[in-house]
Amino acid sequence: MQARDSNPPDGGYGWVVVVSAFMVTGLTAAVLKTFGLFFVEIQQHFDELASTTSWITSVTIAIFHLGAPVASSLCVRYTHRAVVITGGLLAFSGMALGFLGLNMVWMYATIGFLQGLGISFSWTPAISIVSHYFSKKRALANAVASAGECAFAFTFGPFFQWLIGQYGWKGALLIIGGIQLNICVCGVLMRPLASSCLLEPSHSETETPPGNDASRIDKEDKSPITHQTFNWMLVRRLEFVLYAIFGILAAMSFFVPPLFLVPLSYSLGIDESWTASLLSVLAIADFAGRLLCGWYANLHVSKTIHLLTMTITLISTSLMLLPLANNYLSLAIFTGFYGFFFGTTVAVHITVLADVVGMPDFDSALGLFMLIRSTGGFVGPALAGLIVDMAGDYRAGFYMAGATLVLSAGFLVTLDQLQQRKERSQTNTKPEKSTLPYHSVHLLKLQNRRYQEHDIVV
Repeated sequence: MQARDSNPPDGGYGWVVVVSAFMVTGLTAAVLKTFGLFFVEIQQHFDELASTTSWITSVTIAIFHLGAPVASSLCVRYTHRAVVITGGLLAFSGMALGFLGLNMVWMYATIGFLQGLGISFSWTPAISIVSHYFSKKRALANAVASAGECAFAFTFGPFFQWLIGQYGWKGALLIIGGIQLNICVCGVLMRPLASSCLLEPSHSETETPPGNDASRIDKEDKSPITHQTFNWMLVRRLEFVLYAIFGILAAMSFFVPPLFLVPLSYSLGIDESWTASLLSVLAIADFAGRLLCGWYANLHVSKTIHLLTMTITLISTSLMLLPLANNYLSLAIFTGFYGFFFGTTVAVHITVLADVVGMPDFDSALGLFMLIRSTGGFVGPALAGLIVDMAGDYRAGFYMAGATLVLSAGFLVTLDQLQQRKERSQTNTKPEKSTLPYHSVHLLKLQNRRYQEHDIVV
């Protein structure tokens, strides 16, 4: 059942939801980020090629993105809580069945499909419900929730390595699956917002509606709204299309630096032990960037889309400078810059999406955005790899990523100009004085109010 809530709490129990989302992003995205630790173990166990083994992660990432619209649709039809709990059970099932390790196809079906679907069904509604609980503090809340990915990724690396050493890769999978059951606990804590009755009509007007009309209006005012369906028509809205294109180009760039950072450091002759620490620098800077940007966005000093455009520009600059590094210290500094500005981008890009489409269509928009931007995630690394092979230098991949981000910023600027033009046209349009009777005017106001309020799931 779908209901309306015009005044998100912006605090209170909302922070419990944020902490729950923090845990969910850590138990999903962070697990996906550090699953590479199992790569060699699985490859050696099945005696398969690296390309064959890598399909496990590829399937997981693909299902994670492809399942997002399904997860959003289920959130609209049922509740965020139910979808998160389902995602936790699916994630556990994927790891628990992967423990059997029958063959490579079995790993594709369990770790790839079930785990990917579990991550999608957990991550998508967890991020979505945070935006329903917050309005003025939405940017800060989203930043804190997304930071779970960085915090858990920083600790999961050595922890997963220890699990593999103690219990083997199969035992480690089973234990991690058990840990992921905590997603269900987090889902239980994500209680839906209670519907709030709208204010009754003011009686200060000079005219009063008949007895029957007032009763009918009051009944419509307080009656729950039936559930909505997934809004596929967002793809016909220019604002959403522009933001989706930005998402594709950004995703093409974001997957490149983690892929080529280690090989670049090796090419510079940096010791392997020092190279591993670069990933820690990246995670810490990412974490700091998310929290600081969320705090700054919460001050409402500037529009979130302006802040996002600035952070994208700074990321592209850091990627252009990173290849200039010629030793560990300079590489670590530029890596830190990239990680920090990447974190600032992640902190606000979901908030900008909510601003672009409005909360009534946010659940649908998040699922579609995830689906569309997945194409960039698939194309980006392959294109960067091709450019690196042609240039014979890993630096070329970073230049490609930086140039793509500059292009993506252009779509943000175009989107901002479109929004400003619409705002000016609305400001210049003055409403005409109504000659309708009171009850007709009230019905029109009521209808407009319902279109503008936030959709939430109960």
